[in-house]
Amino acid sequence: MATECEAWLNAIPVEVDDLSDSFLSGDEEKGLTRKIDNEINGNWISAPTSSIQEARLKAKAKRRLRKNSSRDSGRGDSLSDNSDGVRVHTAPPTSPKSKLLDRKSRLGKGRGLPKKGGAGGKGVWGTPGEVYDVEEVDVKDPNYDDDQESCVYETVVLPLDENAFERTVTPIVQEYFEHGDTNEVAELLHELNLGPMRSGVPMLAVSLALEAKASHRELTSQLLSDLCGKVLSRADVEGSFDKLLRELPDLVLDTPGAPQLVGQFIARAVADDILSKTYIESYKGKVDCEHARAALDRAVVLLKMNRGGLRIDNLWGTGGGQRPVNQLIKEVNLLLKEYLLSGDTVEAERCLKELEVPHFHHEFVYEAIVMVLESKGDRALQMILQLLKSLWKSTVITVDQMRRGFERIYMDIAEINIDVPSAYSVLEQFVDKSFNAGIIDKKRRDLCPCRGRKRFISEGDGGHLKFEIY
Repeated sequence: MATECEAWLNAIPVEVDDLSDSFLSGDEEKGLTRKIDNEINGNWISAPTSSIQEARLKAKAKRRLRKNSSRDSGRGDSLSDNSDGVRVHTAPPTSPKSKLLDRKSRLGKGRGLPKKGGAGGKGVWGTPGEVYDVEEVDVKDPNYDDDQESCVYETVVLPLDENAFERTVTPIVQEYFEHGDTNEVAELLHELNLGPMRSGVPMLAVSLALEAKASHRELTSQLLSDLCGKVLSRADVEGSFDKLLRELPDLVLDTPGAPQLVGQFIARAVADDILSKTYIESYKGKVDCEHARAALDRAVVLLKMNRGGLRIDNLWGTGGGQRPVNQLIKEVNLLLKEYLLSGDTVEAERCLKELEVPHFHHEFVYEAIVMVLESKGDRALQMILQLLKSLWKSTVITVDQMRRGFERIYMDIAEINIDVPSAYSVLEQFVDKSFNAGIIDKKRRDLCPCRGRKRFISEGDGGHLKFEIY
């Protein structure tokens, strides 16, 4: 390009007026013939003014042609195809060089606002508050694929291994023992990909129930019955009990009564129709383990008793607060009567814990004091006092439950006195001894009601009425 420009300049002489950006003053025109020192390409030379001016004009022309050839090559500023040196004159630029990169409008219009209303620029997704709709697929797009229309995306849950199964399912079963909602357990198990570990759910639940209370075993039997058909199949339940029978020697180490308990679970499962009736018969003559044989024998006995009228659906009993209040009161009275006959405080404490109603212990205190009021002699008073003191020290009965039991007696003493005329005096005696034993505090003792009685005193009293507490 530089060679072509030089050839063009040599072929056609360039006039000063055509190439200069500004007009020359009179002093400059007169000084063209003087000889001065000038700088060309960084070197100071002494040359005629006319030759220096000519060199400057040529360099300026080269720079302008080089610039126009790259920017305005399509508007006739470059050479023709046949290499003919034809000069095309263009109008001098009207805007300064500093405005070439200016983003503002060249028309001189607008209010000075940002372009596109602030929606343009790097890292901008649109105007503030703009909501994008679902983008429709363009069938004319060269990257369009028919399979994308019928493609379904789903979250893949990996199947649980043995360790992950125990870590995940154990908390679910333990929480179920607290709330007793089988539907919630079924929903949580549906969210898991149990895979081959599906048959391990009944075994894990039974293993946890063996170390728990009777009410938890009843809940476990209900859970297995409700999960069968929703989450588990009959084959899963049978496989789980098969594994339980094989691992009974290990379970006996932690729970000595495991064979009898597993036999009861098998009998309850057969009664609930989640195990086939031929399940036990399939083991006849094939069992070598004595623990497994004891479990199956226990199941056979219970099933025979079921035909005789025993309800296996209530095999474990109804646990805790799920029982009616009247039934709980009867069991408390039976417990107290057995204690008055045997005098065994340890057995009475164990039976009270098996009721699993710590919120109902105030009824136990109430019924115990009523027995003292209705009894004759001091034997019942001393035994009940000893029992309450033992339960108080072992924290089986809490402070709140003990206080509520005494307060209920204070409220009902008027009705009790109708049937037991000496109720007030016996209650006062029992409250004093309870305070001395540390069962109740001074405030509870002072709240004990006393019956007042009017009586006439000797004449020395002036015939006034006096109220005495006895």
